[in-house]
Amino acid sequence: MQLDRSLVLGLPLLAFGCSDPTPAAPAEPAQAPAAEQATAKPTAAVDKTAKHEAAAGKRRWAPGPLNVIMLTIDALRTDMPWNGYSRPIAPNLTKLASRAVVFDDHRSTTSVTAQSLPTVLSGRFTSSLYRSGYFFAGYPDANEFFPELLQAQGVRTMAVQAHMYFDRGKGLNQGFDVWQMVDGITYNEKTDEHVTSEKTAAAMQDLLSKAENTSGQFFAWTHFMDPHHEYVKHAESPDFGSGSRDVYDNEVHYTDHHLGEFLAFAEKQPWWKRTALIITADHGEAFGEHGRNQHAHELYEELVKVPLLVYAPGLDAAHVKGNHTHLDLAPTILELMGKATPSGMQGRSLVPALRGETMPEQAATLELAADNVQAPRRAIVDGRYKLIRFGTKAAQGEKLFDLAEDPGEKRDLSREQPEKAAELSRKLDQRFEAVPTVQPFGGMRLKDGSVANGPQKPSVASL
Repeated sequence: MQLDRSLVLGLPLLAFGCSDPTPAAPAEPAQAPAAEQATAKPTAAVDKTAKHEAAAGKRRWAPGPLNVIMLTIDALRTDMPWNGYSRPIAPNLTKLASRAVVFDDHRSTTSVTAQSLPTVLSGRFTSSLYRSGYFFAGYPDANEFFPELLQAQGVRTMAVQAHMYFDRGKGLNQGFDVWQMVDGITYNEKTDEHVTSEKTAAAMQDLLSKAENTSGQFFAWTHFMDPHHEYVKHAESPDFGSGSRDVYDNEVHYTDHHLGEFLAFAEKQPWWKRTALIITADHGEAFGEHGRNQHAHELYEELVKVPLLVYAPGLDAAHVKGNHTHLDLAPTILELMGKATPSGMQGRSLVPALRGETMPEQAATLELAADNVQAPRRAIVDGRYKLIRFGTKAAQGEKLFDLAEDPGEKRDLSREQPEKAAELSRKLDQRFEAVPTVQPFGGMRLKDGSVANGPQKPSVASL
């Protein structure tokens, strides 16, 4: 494992995945407006298929230890065709959604890649990980990522990546036997200037065609960088128009096409019948909502609510309601693979929901940890209500929204419903009181006014 080597380099104010920190002008409207995001529900019950209902109360799905392939897609919004979006922007994912378990109210814990993917890999809030204070954060090997646990138990661990952030000593490769970059990309910390879906899908096919990688149990992950800004219009995908959302939709379709080619390959492989597939996004994307474009800086729904599809052999298709976040992915993957979940993870396995069981209702807690570009944010979604805190303390300002009546978060109810706002504020405090917060390191001044003078590993006294 390598420690973060970027500590003495510094970064400019704008970095990959980071939109302008000053409010942007509203984006050009798409030809077909986005459908309203799926409404948050106050229950964690499962919408069961007939097969689920026929076997209610029994352990209906127990396939034994599986391989897992995780595909994450950058900046993929939740308003997809299976959620009511009118444009056919993802035919392959839509087909898969009809055969998969779809989590309707899933959220990333945050709105930026360099915090969301480490949460996926660790099952922990970013603020509880050892990390540098740069927007383009690095994660030293004192952190424990679940691929390390798999690797130690003889599981083959592999990844293909398509942005040079993943290959600059940032520590995301901890626990991977194979960590492969697609060819022909250069480093741009402000954006993604390459089109890489075709290369990414081809590299994954090549990786999983080799018997030495798939003869035993394996975990494979790739992050499709398209449709991250800069948005590129592709002639082979539908032309929805020339506005930002239009071109984004075109690029989602392009990414979906190459993802579909990978799925067609995977379904023909001998290992497919013992493999679970997880598809999600690192965060969403804004197109003028709340005065911003792209992502980062805030925790509004357009930035944190993302798709989550799980497909596996013998698994009945279903839609799952209730609040779940990226904290739950690591425990879920470990259970699917027949491995124990370490006590330090802060989420819960979703395998019971995959079986059709009703999981206890739980609030979703979100955070944007402070770095040298972004001020901290925290939020909690409890039933139909969401509270956003503009800092780490209630006194720094909070807004309350009723997502059932106001999915676009346009009307702050904190003054109209002060009791509900106070209730969620207390729950938010209680959640983070249980999280061992770690100050970032590197010596830079953070956006909240503090200095990143934290540790890179546990102190001797804490061991």
